[in-house]
Amino acid sequence: MSLEIFNYELRVTGYTLSGTSELRLYRLIMTHRRAERVAEAIKEEVSLIIQKEVKDPRIGFLTVTAVELSDDLRYAKIFVSVYGSEKERRKSLKGLQSATRFIRRGIGQRVKLRYIPEIVFKWDESIEKGAHIEELLRQVGLDDNKAQSDKGTEAESIENENP
Repeated sequence: MSLEIFNYELRVTGYTLSGTSELRLYRLIMTHRRAERVAEAIKEEVSLIIQKEVKDPRIGFLTVTAVELSDDLRYAKIFVSVYGSEKERRKSLKGLQSATRFIRRGIGQRVKLRYIPEIVFKWDESIEKGAHIEELLRQVGLDDNKAQSDKGTEAESIENENP
């Protein structure tokens, strides 16, 4: 039996699912979809709470980049990206950690859930990695352009030497 889930499509080859198996799988898929929707709502609300209500001076210019929520909606990892030096990043994360209870209470007031998820703030390195890759690509592009211009000048000098 082969069971694959792609973009919430179920493909089963070589096996027929019973009604209860289909129901379990359907619930699994729907739970995952709900977790994604709730994670997006939490991301928006946490961004607003940090921007407008948290008054901690340690928290600098930051962006909430993603929220990973467990399927049971009880645990959330909130990924943030901070603009600034490494010292400012550490200060911002400490400020967020001290404001966790306040932010969690704000989530509970705005997002109607049976349980307010336990939240943990994590540093998101994806923006830095993307900038680094872009810089490397830019350098490769400059090297390619320089190599092509060097080839062009060599060709012109050879043409000028041989009339």
